[in-house]
Amino acid sequence: MKIVSVINMLSWVALLCGAVGRMSYPQEAAWVFLVAALSLTVTQFFLRVRGGNAVLKRLVVQQMISGCVLIGAGVLMFTHTRNEWIAVMFIGTLLQLYTAFRIPQEVEKQGLTK
Repeated sequence: MKIVSVINMLSWVALLCGAVGRMSYPQEAAWVFLVAALSLTVTQFFLRVRGGNAVLKRLVVQQMISGCVLIGAGVLMFTHTRNEWIAVMFIGTLLQLYTAFRIPQEVEKQGLTK
């Protein structure tokens, strides 16, 4: 599972590079962002916590939805010439940030391991 964690971290870095690189290299950055969003969503599927209560299951579902929202932002980079993708990316990253803090709290409260 360590390789999946490394890919997850690299995906976050590539996601940031794709978002920032959109200003200078729009086409290449869109590909970087989309591939990073896809790999992030796949790695989060493998890193998710198994079992737990209803709150933990809801948080994992929210994490998967936010990954799909980030993929949608990557698709919007290709299909729209304006900056609608920024709003979608903002929503996806807010959900990711929320679940990044809440899932470990809930795991610790339940005494589960990843």
